[in-house]
Amino acid sequence: MDFFRNAKSVRLKSPHGKYLTADEDEESVTQGRNGSSKSVKWAVEFVQNSDTNIIRLKSCYGKYLTASNHPFLLGMTGRKVLQTVPERLDSSVEWEPVRGDNGAVKLKTRHGQFLRANGGLPPWRNSVTHDVPHRTTTQEWVFWEVHVMEIVVAQSPVGGAPPPVLVVEEKEEEGFGSVASSPPASYPSVSASFSRQESNDSFSSSPPKGIDGRLIYFHIADENGVIDEGFEEMRITFKGNGVDELKMRLEDELGIDGLTVCTRSPLNGKLYPLRLQFPPNNSTMHVVVVPPSSQGDILF
Repeated sequence: MDFFRNAKSVRLKSPHGKYLTADEDEESVTQGRNGSSKSVKWAVEFVQNSDTNIIRLKSCYGKYLTASNHPFLLGMTGRKVLQTVPERLDSSVEWEPVRGDNGAVKLKTRHGQFLRANGGLPPWRNSVTHDVPHRTTTQEWVFWEVHVMEIVVAQSPVGGAPPPVLVVEEKEEEGFGSVASSPPASYPSVSASFSRQESNDSFSSSPPKGIDGRLIYFHIADENGVIDEGFEEMRITFKGNGVDELKMRLEDELGIDGLTVCTRSPLNGKLYPLRLQFPPNNSTMHVVVVPPSSQGDILF
């Protein structure tokens, strides 16, 4: 509970480098990259007379972070996390912070599930559910880095006035807000491995200075084998030399088994499974990752 002690408002950063965000529809909850937006700011309320340290989180729209009973996808265990104003403040809006060994916290529902930041393919990408993750590669997705935005100064009020609120200074760093009082996070995350493409160059004969390995840029095809060009390529640094090694690395990072790593023909744009050894000298590569459920036109 140390993370929330004396906190009036916080923002929560997921292992994917994104923030818990209250959507403008005033109902949905997602992950977003704009750390300076008002929609990532959650007011903290402490549940009185509880046997453990329980909190509620209220969005900028005055609605509570709620663990609903609605399934996120039929047949899946994860359930939707919403913004709601229940008639009675019940256990669905109560969260128990659980300190992790890696400097972050898990937020547990009264029924033993955890607030989870999902990654991978749409519709999972940027979604937020509550669940008990069993897969090793997704167990880190329930850890959140806590940034205190405002604190209540602990001092005796004068003349019955409420305790003063201290707004913690924010700094803009690389386009994203960061808070000076944020505790350092050392937990492993997808964002530590992935980064967005910073250049439009389609090929580079050698990696940038300081890069140990080759840069692999990749798009992820949807269930129909279609690539959404509106999304920037993601990037990993890869030290191996074979397709099987790259496939295993991407499966582990994305949490999806049975991926196919493809290359796109410059002649007709069709996707071909990548089978050959990689180019020498750690040359940068661009590939397409195809999920096992894809029905796209892939030439095997």
